[in-house]
Amino acid sequence: MTTRDRPTVRLAARADAPAIARIYNQGIEERIATFETEPRTPAEIAARLAEKGDRFPTVVVERHGAVVAWASAGPYRARPAYAGVAEHSVYVERGARGGGAGRAALEGLAREYEARGFWKLVSRIFPENTASLALHARAGFRVVGVYRRHGRLEDRWRDCVIVEKLLGAAAAVSRRGRGSGATRRRRRPPTPGS
Repeated sequence: MTTRDRPTVRLAARADAPAIARIYNQGIEERIATFETEPRTPAEIAARLAEKGDRFPTVVVERHGAVVAWASAGPYRARPAYAGVAEHSVYVERGARGGGAGRAALEGLAREYEARGFWKLVSRIFPENTASLALHARAGFRVVGVYRRHGRLEDRWRDCVIVEKLLGAAAAVSRRGRGSGATRRRRRPPTPGS
């Protein structure tokens, strides 16, 4: 890959709304990436970008001057304890899949959210979306479980694989082997006669 072919990752702007909508609508149409069923308009995407502001930015990936992928996130839950957890989505244009744009989008999103103080990104992925599961694994996410029959899409139950990636201090603690930070019970040595 030449320098000219390398993707460029940047924060999305209002002018990116048509490209983001086009790529998102491909994912909606394919029915393996989202529970959404109605296409989005550029105006709806522009409004969503404005609503999220700088706290929950969207990143886009450009190749040869055209947006080919995007990733975004929003709040995981409203409780203050989860203020540093964001739930994300990533979408790649059909013709750009398999070329590194998805990974660039996820890595760019992780950098932006870590810089804003987030400690975790999470997502739910349909099990049959093997390309997304592989992409997330390559980008450092881990599978933490499966929600069974999490929702219905076109009158069919759908499971969701839950993935997460720790960021910043949370990732550093994990790398040092401290696990969840929960107090661990020490095993008592056996008492004589037991």
